[in-house]
Amino acid sequence: MVVCVGNDLVADDAVGYEIHRRLAGAPLPAGVRLHYAAVGGIALLDYLTGGEAAMIVVDAVQFGAPAGTIHQLAWDELPNFGGGSISAHSIGLKETMDIGKLLYPERLPPTVTLVGIEGRCFDRTRDAMSPEVASAIEPAVALIRNYLHTLGQGI
Repeated sequence: MVVCVGNDLVADDAVGYEIHRRLAGAPLPAGVRLHYAAVGGIALLDYLTGGEAAMIVVDAVQFGAPAGTIHQLAWDELPNFGGGSISAHSIGLKETMDIGKLLYPERLPPTVTLVGIEGRCFDRTRDAMSPEVASAIEPAVALIRNYLHTLGQGI
């Protein structure tokens, strides 16, 4: 399963939308389900518990690298930015997965990978997407397609 997260109206946050649009525009390997989630957070639990063997989560990220950097990380490699407790208003992808592990440990995919593009602009409208981010979309799509092919060979 591939879940693309992002707000198609907000500058660099539209990464997930754009990648979803491109992946949906061409055939994917047999058995791959593709979803677009305009909002992340706890709403992602529905996607996390589908029983797939592998999941790729696509999103814009802010890990401190230069804008346009493409990250491919196993879920347990994601940076921990050390917030203590979490509120319902600040539940991100990592926290959602942690909640899923507590509630549905037997239903979560054993392999979860983040493909994230480092963003810079998250407070302006879509026409303000950073050029570095826009330039990274096609390479990220190619990376995802190659990774899906590799996963398919392991089945």
